[in-house]
Formats: sequence, structure tokens, C-alpha cells
Amino acid sequence: MRTIVLLTCSNIFMTFAWYGHLKHFRDKPLFLAILVSWGIAFFEYTLQVPANRFGYGQFTLPQLKVMQEIITMCVFAGFAYWYMQQSLRWDFLWAGFCLVAAAYFMFRGNPSISSSLMAKHHETPSAARTVERR
Repeated sequence: MRTIVLLTCSNIFMTFAWYGHLKHFRDKPLFLAILVSWGIAFFEYTLQVPANRFGYGQFTLPQLKVMQEIITMCVFAGFAYWYMQQSLRWDFLWAGFCLVAAAYFMFRGNPSISSSLMAKHHETPSAARTVERR
């Protein structure tokens, strides 16, 4: 749960860093928009790096990535609607269904790497990932 919360908070910062300048900095110099975006991105990284560290081992690397993409789409939809005043289209829903399908395929029958599994076999995380490949 900690990983999901951190990834969600990280994504909020990331979305503002990537797209927030389009609302309030369009008439400002580009270098200023870049500096503000970098400042916001700093906070994104202070949440994203720990999220992936805590999550890796509980989830596989592909599972973390798919989870990140689902969170990104949800955060972006909210940002586009509430902050940027964009109307949501059916395409958001269809894209969401595709991400749900991606999560299904990434998580089905492929249990997460657990610390006990790695400890039991005295494997490094990279060796455990190699064994799980189909």
C-alpha cells in the first residue's frame, strides 16, 4: 500500500511538472518554465525513488511499471479535468480498460517476488527475475 500511495503522490508532482506550465507559464520565457518544472520534479523524485525501492521485491519490475502507468492515467485524467478544464472523452475510459487488461496480464499467475523467496534460494533480485521469466 505504501508503494501505491507514494507512486500516486509522485505522479501528482510529475503531472504538474510536465503539464502545469501550459496553464500559467505559456507567456513566460521557456527557461523559467523549465526551472519551475525541474523544481516540481525534484519532489516527484523524492517520492518516486522510495516508492520503487519499497515496491521492488514486493512487486516485479514489470508489475511496478504497469502499476505506475495506471496511476499516471488516473492522475492525468483528474488533472486534465479539474486543473486544465479539459473535458473527459470516452477515449480516457477505453485507455483505462486497456491498462486494466495490461495489469491483468502482468499480475496473473505471476506472484510477486517476495523477500522470503529470494532468501530461501539465496538469490539476488536479478537472479530471481531470471528464474521467473516465461
